[in-house]
Amino acid sequence: MFLKEFEIRWNDVDANRHLANSAYINFMSHTRMSFLTGIGFGHKQFVQYGIGPVVFHEHIYYFKEVFPGKPIQVSLELKGLSENGMFFEFHHNFYDANGKHVAHCEMMGAWIDMEKRSLTALPEKILDIFNAQEKPSDYKVLTKADTRRFAKVPKDLN
Repeated sequence: MFLKEFEIRWNDVDANRHLANSAYINFMSHTRMSFLTGIGFGHKQFVQYGIGPVVFHEHIYYFKEVFPGKPIQVSLELKGLSENGMFFEFHHNFYDANGKHVAHCEMMGAWIDMEKRSLTALPEKILDIFNAQEKPSDYKVLTKADTRRFAKVPKDLN
């Protein structure tokens, strides 16, 4: 499991004086990019291979409020990957300074070819890196059907 610590800044707090929804999303995104960069698949490689990540959904479950003044830790776990690496699922957990579990997020996405603007498989070299990562006991090989679990497609797009 990958873990990243964040200081809660004044602009991470909403009108209720607790961590804003947008801050959770930003912390998760930063955690994912730190993880990807750490395994050798950062912005430089995105440009090299002409691909980038696309988020399909992020489902956040909040358990306890988080306030400024103490750091927060965000974990990342690779929960699933399609055989060709096109689809991926990460789970994030948020922990306060005392290690208390305060939120959970299930995130799913895919890789897009930046020139063709269509979904694409991971290059074999990068897929090998992902396949070498530690996997939890409930890891799943994803299919396209998994990406449709929560889909609400408007009628005019069918």
